[in-house]
Amino acid sequence: MTDLLTVRPAGPGDASDICALLNAVDVIEIGRPETDLGTVEADLNHPDVDLAADSWLAFRAGRLVAYALVWADSGPGRVDGDHYVLPGEDEAALRLLTLMEARAATLAAGAPQARLRIQLNVKPTLDLGLLAKRGYRTIRHYQVMTRALAPDTDLPPAPPAGLTLRDCAADEADRRRAHALVEETFAAHFGHVDRAYEPWLDHLDARALDWSLVWIASLPAEGDVAVLLTRDDRTSMGWFSHIGVREDLRGRGIGGHLLRHGFAAYAARGRRTVGLGVDTHNETGALALYEAHGMALHYAVDTWELPMHSQG
Repeated sequence: MTDLLTVRPAGPGDASDICALLNAVDVIEIGRPETDLGTVEADLNHPDVDLAADSWLAFRAGRLVAYALVWADSGPGRVDGDHYVLPGEDEAALRLLTLMEARAATLAAGAPQARLRIQLNVKPTLDLGLLAKRGYRTIRHYQVMTRALAPDTDLPPAPPAGLTLRDCAADEADRRRAHALVEETFAAHFGHVDRAYEPWLDHLDARALDWSLVWIASLPAEGDVAVLLTRDDRTSMGWFSHIGVREDLRGRGIGGHLLRHGFAAYAARGRRTVGLGVDTHNETGALALYEAHGMALHYAVDTWELPMHSQG
């Protein structure tokens, strides 16, 4: 006889169990655990999440077998979600998908082109047939890329002529400038959401951000031209969140210099690996840039979207 499945909302005290589940999924999907407790805690404490309505835990015989979360901080009609499930737990997977979709419909009510988006490993623990039957389709493909670091070879690079870098550790005005550069340089990217400064900080979980690892690049005749936003709060690797160069100055080696600067900074901190995520259809040629600087595929992710009128 199959053990009864039970479902309840998540609470802050569930973070450790959720982290353990996500790492079990990581091991299956990418070969090693890469989820940090702080990341889970940040998700559960996000100001745009009402855990009682927006989160679900599924248990079988007292064991956590699936977890889901939805949030709506990306503009009218768009709801994003996380869905994690252990292999063979199709009942739990389907139950949580149904709950996510119903909540997404409420959050997006009245908006044109309402949709729910989730990101999944290209070979996930979730049975993708469940998604296809419910009307989901893949709309974007991403790669998580990594690069090994060595302190004796990843040394600070010589900058392009006239280019200078400054970090954002001391000056609030520089942090706001970094935000403005991210907004400008990512404006045309698929899925980018314009955010004012304070909501952007919430989205970043700026409590965990070391601003000495955020750099702004400047040129004498151009002013501030590029930004590199990184974070060192992951156990498995350093992470480059945003590398943005003004459109009129792309192709001058600025992006490559920022990458090499980041490699050197993290090698000096004792890190042995850095990573980033890239949209493989990025119009700026970012994938080729990263490959040219020694970054390689770690794993791939697909974005799946459900138009809310397709909810079944």
